[in-house]
Amino acid sequence: MKVCIAEKPSVARDIAEVLGAKQRRDGYYEGNDYQVTWTFGHFCTLKEPHDYHDQWKFWRLEDLPMIPNTFGIKLIENDGVQKQFKVIEQLVQQCDEVINCGDAGQEGELIQRWVLQKARCAKPVKRLWISSLTEQAIKDGFQKLKDADQYNNLYAAASGRAIGDWLLGMNATRLFTRKFAAGKKIVLSIGRVQTPTLAMIVQRQKEINAFVSEEYWELKTLYRETEFTATIERLRNIEKAEKGLAYLKEHPFVITSFERKEGKEGNPKLFDLTGLQVEANKKFGYTADDTLKYIQSLYEKKLVTYPRVDTTYLPDDMYPKIPGILQDMKPYAALIQPLLANPIPKLKAVFDDSKVTDHHAIIPTGVYPNGLGTEEKRVYDLIARRFIAVFYPECKIANTTVLGKVGQVEFKATGKQILEPGWKEVYANDTPPKKEGEEEEKLLPVFVVGESGPHTPRIHHGKTSPPKPYTEASLLRAMETAGKQVDDDEMRELLKDNGIGRPSTRANIIETLFRRKYIEKRKKNLFATQTGMDLIDTIQTELLKSPELTGQWERKLRLIEKGEYTLQTFKQELIQMVVDLTREVKYSVHKVISVAEALPEKEEKAKKESKPKEAKPKEAKPKEPKKAVAVEELNCPKCKNNPLKKGNTAYGCANFRECGFKVPFEIFGKKLTDKQVAELVNKGKTGKIKGLLLPGMEGETEAKLALDPAFQIIPDTGK
Repeated sequence: MKVCIAEKPSVARDIAEVLGAKQRRDGYYEGNDYQVTWTFGHFCTLKEPHDYHDQWKFWRLEDLPMIPNTFGIKLIENDGVQKQFKVIEQLVQQCDEVINCGDAGQEGELIQRWVLQKARCAKPVKRLWISSLTEQAIKDGFQKLKDADQYNNLYAAASGRAIGDWLLGMNATRLFTRKFAAGKKIVLSIGRVQTPTLAMIVQRQKEINAFVSEEYWELKTLYRETEFTATIERLRNIEKAEKGLAYLKEHPFVITSFERKEGKEGNPKLFDLTGLQVEANKKFGYTADDTLKYIQSLYEKKLVTYPRVDTTYLPDDMYPKIPGILQDMKPYAALIQPLLANPIPKLKAVFDDSKVTDHHAIIPTGVYPNGLGTEEKRVYDLIARRFIAVFYPECKIANTTVLGKVGQVEFKATGKQILEPGWKEVYANDTPPKKEGEEEEKLLPVFVVGESGPHTPRIHHGKTSPPKPYTEASLLRAMETAGKQVDDDEMRELLKDNGIGRPSTRANIIETLFRRKYIEKRKKNLFATQTGMDLIDTIQTELLKSPELTGQWERKLRLIEKGEYTLQTFKQELIQMVVDLTREVKYSVHKVISVAEALPEKEEKAKKESKPKEAKPKEAKPKEPKKAVAVEELNCPKCKNNPLKKGNTAYGCANFRECGFKVPFEIFGKKLTDKQVAELVNKGKTGKIKGLLLPGMEGETEAKLALDPAFQIIPDTGK
């Protein structure tokens, strides 16, 4: 018997269907000599400080740094996780071979390896490595299963990242909290990626705060319905501008140069995850986190390829498949027909094996996009149109530059004309992707050198503008490249490829900064709060708040992945860095931190913590990012045979007609969160919920919700 372990129930269902394992069991599918089971995200995590030593339960400077002799893992404390893990453990012990079907990436490798380690797996392990969840991709993947040992270096790099985040996050967070916020019952959260990201926002905030706007005046003139601007430096007082205007009125306008050059505007690149998040934020205002959820859903619906990627290229061996994918994209037939009339060009800007590592750029699979909500439809459309646009001809343009003179003052006007739209036809009914500083189309008349005539001069009065605040789009780009924050060329190139954080975690980092009240959003713009600014000012160690730290770590993690650097050496270097940091901060000068109130959710969690003699804040745990609660990945608690499905007004059993179990989105006047629904399904009871309108009780009430023996939802007002 072969046991396949997928990362989600929905993926397990797809794999089981392809393999012919069609009998549904408790926690797995079975058939055709296969058993297909699943996790739902992270089942294991690195042990917490108190799991190693009792005294590490308390937040005390004298106990720092905390350096475990060896790093251990433990199961996450969750009833659903514990139950499903027992299923996996039993199947692994009884099988002949295990097939790791986790997400084909660093995080997916870590999730599965930790589960197999915890399950004490001693059986041979194979690896399924695929880039989409279509039936054909799964079949092809099972025909080409890899030996799991081929991915040992990938697992070592993932372990190094998790251990590094633990060492820095656990120690630095306690260190700075106890040193600079003792007695305030708040956490000063420090993280390898989080802190340099916050530092970039704070630096921009300081530049904006320090900016002093200056007035300026420019000379402009209108000649033959074309506006020209003087090429002299901006004038700093109105008197000079008025003198200049008087001078211009005394002289005619003379054309001194007319130049028209034809050129091309290159096609946009295919999307990687960051590029897609940037475009969705610019165009629709979607947060990075929202876009990640939408694209993940599209992937699981088999509509697009694996999303958590950092390349904009395809491998050479995908070239023969492109016409077939385009042919299947029926909703875009009108745009695709001209492409299929000729052979698809094999462009170096699209196909390059040297630019592809684990996965290729995000593209459609060709599966018809049925039944999508507005948000998913928009994100799919971005990917589909970009995929089509890369194979269209380049856009041909003409750039015109006209120079003129009024007396001794030189003037200039520029124009742009689209001669052949090329790839821009794909966006004819839409706002095309616009690059920074790209000029809008502006037609200029034909001028003849030496021609002269009357003109209408004027003074333009303006003010210098401060630097623009970050938006999520511009912050994501800064996290991706971060080139301006470092001086070393090798480091800059590395950051261009890897940046601060990884594509799959950047959205989570931004959300963490919001939750910590270190940043806030006003319209689309991001601003550092006073707490965030004080925290960065308190950190004297540049390595903590510089992109250089991430660059150094990323470079070594990449080398570990290639087998060119050892995990043991990496860990020793991190330990030494934490020891040095602890010594430096312990004896540094005390500074006061202005504190913004923590979010209620965090306060509620903190109250649940046991309180030692010295108040211990809730610790920020720099684990691998937890995935959002996905109710549709849970099993029905009543029949236990079917997953839950999302309807118009409630989550219900997939076999609702026979089973009848459902959880309304809103009950007793309160809209339930996904977390509360998950608690109800997994534990049979939620935590306390405020604002419930209960029958027979006046006003709003705080109570828990519970499932009675008949699986009906009832209030539980007991303590």
